[in-house]
Amino acid sequence: MMENRSELLQIAIDNDYSGRLDKYIQTRLLTLFPDEEERFSRSYVQKLFADGNILIDGKPVSKNEKVKAGAIICIDLPAPQALEAEPQNIPIDIVYEDDDIIVVNKPKGMVVHPGAGNPDGTLVNALLYHCSGRLSSINGVERPGIVHRIDKDTSGLLVVAKNDFAHFKLAEQICAHTVTRYYYAVAYGHLKDNEGVIDAPIGRKANDRIKFCVTDKNSKEAVTEYRVLEEMEGYTYLELHLRTGRTHQIRVHMEYIGHPLVGDKLYGNHKQVKYFEGQCLHAGVLGFIHPRTGEYMEFKAELPEYFVEFLNSIRS
Repeated sequence: MMENRSELLQIAIDNDYSGRLDKYIQTRLLTLFPDEEERFSRSYVQKLFADGNILIDGKPVSKNEKVKAGAIICIDLPAPQALEAEPQNIPIDIVYEDDDIIVVNKPKGMVVHPGAGNPDGTLVNALLYHCSGRLSSINGVERPGIVHRIDKDTSGLLVVAKNDFAHFKLAEQICAHTVTRYYYAVAYGHLKDNEGVIDAPIGRKANDRIKFCVTDKNSKEAVTEYRVLEEMEGYTYLELHLRTGRTHQIRVHMEYIGHPLVGDKLYGNHKQVKYFEGQCLHAGVLGFIHPRTGEYMEFKAELPEYFVEFLNSIRS
């Protein structure tokens, strides 16, 4: 077996550098490795500093080091550790299941698949146990069966493929934007119109690769329909229909129109987060054509307890 080796990177500090060195290094790494945002978290980069893996002139530097434009930083990047998901007996809420697919109502706080910082305890670990390992192999050993994802702190429905045939058929529908997806959320403030369409392209934020934003640069089409269900003092309860499915789409679009989701620490106003951890967002309706029978199927998941309790608290 070939031994995993570390990779030595050299980064020249450019004229745009300002602020903390650890954040700058993270941004540069995500520019070099755009599909590995889960691996290159802020805590991962800080560990590189702590372990002496970031050097200037052969000497380790701290995350608060003051450096000048033009300086050459060497990063001894450890080889990524392959994470093969293992079955774990974790309770999951199964809405529907047959030989090809399984529809799950994911709870808030559960990560969908293993990754940096979340090696186990994920939905995939639970599904491997429940399905005795019988999940599609297209996305490899870390993400078996996963056709689409929802964020850790978003609750609600997602469909998982048990075999590669089902995976291909479902993935085709997702790429064609024909999957029905309705979400329910609580946002800050009152929207100008009771219903509307947010048609604004989304791409990575240039100075913060963890976040996405509305931008015309290196972006993709993103369209969200919204409908106001109820207004309370300082809050609005919404139904949102995804015409496209970009990463963080609803959260980015709601921030863009000036009404971020309650609890969203990444895209919201940090000073307003005071009720619970994570955004108040629930994937309540999921519809698609069954990959084998060709019949349209639609599933609904009631609002979770935390969501209902919060609605009742702001109503009163």
